[in-house]
Order: sequence, then C-alpha cells, then structure tokens
Amino acid sequence: MIDEDLEAASVPPIDVVLVKRLVAVQFPQWAGLPVVAAKPQGWDNRTFRLGADLTVRLPSAAGYQAQVDKEHCWLPVLASQLPLPIPMPRARGVPGENYPFTWSVYSWLDGETAATAHLEDPSALARSLAGFLVALQRCDPSGGPPPGPHCSWRGGPLATYDVETRRTIDALGDLVDGPAATAVWDAALAARWDGRPAWFHGDVAPGNLLIRGDDLAAVIDFGCCGVGDPACDVTIAWTLFSGESREAFRAGLPLDAATWARGRGWALWKALITLAEHRVTDPARAAACHHVVREMLAEHAATGPP
Repeated sequence: MIDEDLEAASVPPIDVVLVKRLVAVQFPQWAGLPVVAAKPQGWDNRTFRLGADLTVRLPSAAGYQAQVDKEHCWLPVLASQLPLPIPMPRARGVPGENYPFTWSVYSWLDGETAATAHLEDPSALARSLAGFLVALQRCDPSGGPPPGPHCSWRGGPLATYDVETRRTIDALGDLVDGPAATAVWDAALAARWDGRPAWFHGDVAPGNLLIRGDDLAAVIDFGCCGVGDPACDVTIAWTLFSGESREAFRAGLPLDAATWARGRGWALWKALITLAEHRVTDPARAAACHHVVREMLAEHAATGPP
C-alpha cells in the first residue's frame, strides 16, 4: 500500500481547477469541455468526467504512476478479448502545472456502480461477473505484468502480507475473533497455487462494476491488473454477494477449493487492515468490513479448510 501522507506536500490539490489547467495546456482540443469530479472518488486515482464522452484519471501518489503506462499498454489488448466494455485510453498526459505524475484520459462508460445500485437479482450480476472473469482469465497472458508493487502484489503469494495480517489481528483485539481469523488466514496460506498464470483484474470491488438494471454493463479501473494467481479476484464474493448470489458466483467460476480459500485470504487481509484503519474515523466503513470478516469466519467454520 502507498502512504499518500508521505507525498502530500509535493502534490497539489487534485481538483477541477488542476484538471482544467492540465487539459488546456496538453490537450487544447478538449479545453472547452466541462470538468466534473466523480463521486465517490477512488483511492489510487482521482477521477473526473471531461465532457460527455471522456474521463480524466490522475494518480494520487507516485506509487500508482506505473498503472498509467500499464493500462495504456494492455487495456486495448484485453478489450478485444472481453465480453463487456472496459476503459479505453484516449490520451496520456505528462507532469505539468506542478502536478508531478503521468496521467490519463479514457473513454467514458455509462452505468451506476454496484456500490450504489439497488439490485433486484444479485445472482444475475454474480453470474455475469463470473463470466467476465472467466473470459479475462482466458486472455493470452504472454508478456503480461507479473505481480509487483504496481498491483500491491495481488496475483502473488499471500505470504507477502503474512506479518501485516497477523499483526492486525492482534491489534484488533476483541473486535474480531482472533483465533478464528487466524485459522482462516492459515488455511489460505496453506492452499498454495501452482496453476498456469492468468490475467487478474486485481480490484474487483463494487465501485468498479458498472450496472444497468441488474446487468453488468462494464468493468473499470484496471490499475491493479496483472498476470499471476487469479484468486485475488474472488474477494467480491464476500464484499458484495451473499447466500444464493455468492453460490451463483462460485458456480460460475472454474475454481477449486484451494483457490476459493486463497480468495478468502485476500478478502480477509483487506477487510482487517481497512477495519483497523477506519474503526475510529469512519464507523460505517469499519462496520462494513466487520461484516465481511464475520461472513468469512462463519463460512470457514461451516466448511473447514480445503
């Protein structure tokens, strides 16, 4: 994870004023288009709508800069092999106006995010998303970016976060069932991956799924994508789905029990560190993470290790 606070002093406010200046200087053909900040904003990037058909995304810290070139290189390659729209790069910006990073202009994709949409049939979305991820995993992985800092090591071994996860379980104390959380984590570490490297999205979160009705219309934000173990993309099973929709999602993926266990480990790591960070500052977000943790602990208790 990138510590944005360490770099805040060197990055100007990433706001509408900055975006207008950058666009006017570097892409004058779009200088007259209105700029509106997206809501809610993401973590790795700040996003703005540019006119009716474009989106501007600016990395929030230096560690996210590598995602710009990666997306410009690989999104056009992946788009031709996927069943749903994904963002298409339209232009690559360079540092300027005191903003120190490269940045991007993408095509705009319509739809409400799954984070805010009311779903009449979550299982339909689960099946559609599973189909998209199957197609993504079947894309040719040749030359694709392996796990590394550009994706916070998603697609790599869970052991990367072993010390952090155990330390967080201890720090949370009675807020979570420590022995049960440790059991889930140990099972995930034991469920080793020895499969063929495949493309993963890296951040299959409700905010990155665009919905029309109950249908998945597009998938956005491939900044954490790469080639490796696709188990990290299973986390949505607990952060969005439950009950029948979770089972529909699992049934739509060619997963063995070990991959499911590793996916549960990725979800546990993220939920725990987010809960620890926001338990005081953002009670609603902390409560959502606490719910995710309880769901995973209950599932593991019911099914046992793979």
